[in-house]
Amino acid sequence: MTGTNWAGNLTYSATELHEPRSIDELIDLVAGTPRLRALGSRHSFNAIADTDAAQVSVAGLPVLVDVDESARTVTVSAGLRYGELVERLDLQGWALPNLASLPHISIAGAVATGTHGSGDRNGSLARAVAAVEMVRADGTLHQVRRGDADFDGSVVSLGRLGIVTSIALDVVPTFEARQDIFEHLPWAEVEDHFDEITSAAYSVSMFTDWSDTGPHQVWLKSRSDQPAPTELFGATPAEDEVHPLPGISAEFTTQQLGRSGPWWDRLPHFRLGYTPSDGDELQTEYLVPRTHALEAIAAVRALAPQVQPLLLVSEIRTIAGDDLWLSPAHSTDCIALHFTWRLDVPAVTAFLPTLDDALAPLGARPHWGKVFETTPERLLAAYPRLPEFRDLVDKADPDGKLANELTESWLRSS
Repeated sequence: MTGTNWAGNLTYSATELHEPRSIDELIDLVAGTPRLRALGSRHSFNAIADTDAAQVSVAGLPVLVDVDESARTVTVSAGLRYGELVERLDLQGWALPNLASLPHISIAGAVATGTHGSGDRNGSLARAVAAVEMVRADGTLHQVRRGDADFDGSVVSLGRLGIVTSIALDVVPTFEARQDIFEHLPWAEVEDHFDEITSAAYSVSMFTDWSDTGPHQVWLKSRSDQPAPTELFGATPAEDEVHPLPGISAEFTTQQLGRSGPWWDRLPHFRLGYTPSDGDELQTEYLVPRTHALEAIAAVRALAPQVQPLLLVSEIRTIAGDDLWLSPAHSTDCIALHFTWRLDVPAVTAFLPTLDDALAPLGARPHWGKVFETTPERLLAAYPRLPEFRDLVDKADPDGKLANELTESWLRSS
């Protein structure tokens, strides 16, 4: 065994963990190892990175942060965490278009699972990918770039097409941002003004326990060169810094109360040096086509008596669509419904089919790195490009060297 995932709900079954220090060493490892799975920052809550064979981490490869100003991209080593990249990038005058809620996750892992931040006009972290370099199962080094025939199928790849070594990301000129927190937003205002609320800032997150009173916090992250929000449909401006979870110190969160600061210290919710969220938790997330946003919220509110005993907090966000085959935001703008559960594996697992029953009819797509229970038919309906992705996998890894039980079950859905 090679340890546990971040939350501690999963003990990996891998027999060994390899940590190569060079691309050549990685190529030799992949070519000479019968079965192998990539392991990132261990922030997945399901067995996507697990195997009963060997795991490999690319975190020890040489650090690469190479800005191409003419192309407006930065090529980075795949095992780098976002929190380890952002200040290096900022010092060169550039920024990423968006970040996830925590900077602790590896770039390759976040991209491979379709992880995202928030914002009506902001795509997932994978949408910023301009190129991917990987070591294929046969030990050959392979690169795919935006515009290539297989690019859209090769970005959110579930670790099945190769061991990723570097990723080129789109960048924008660096900027400052601010966070303003509003409290106690009634559900009636969410229903009547959903579009106005989610467009009130560059990035918007609503936190709720699904009680009848509505979201207890709304985090508005605005670029400092744009007007600051002053009101939000009757919600109250927070007078003190807050944590999304009641009773947890706000020292773990990025600065609030309208103080401007660098983009990398405002777009995430949590600081790199602290435990994000609660720590002892499980997570589930569904992305639903934005056209069904209010129906999805209503469906979860109807389940509140079942949800609340299991829940630490939920977050509602919006994400712009993309063209990536296995992205949860493929081909449509989305609303994301995120559930941070108490670390009660049996109870949460028992409830997950009920949640899927409520959201699947609305076209909901589960996040690949979090816990969910669905049927093969529903997964194929949610991700209709799965058969084409399976064809890519069969070409890149015909012997299933990079397969594991969980990803095989997903591909068998197609």
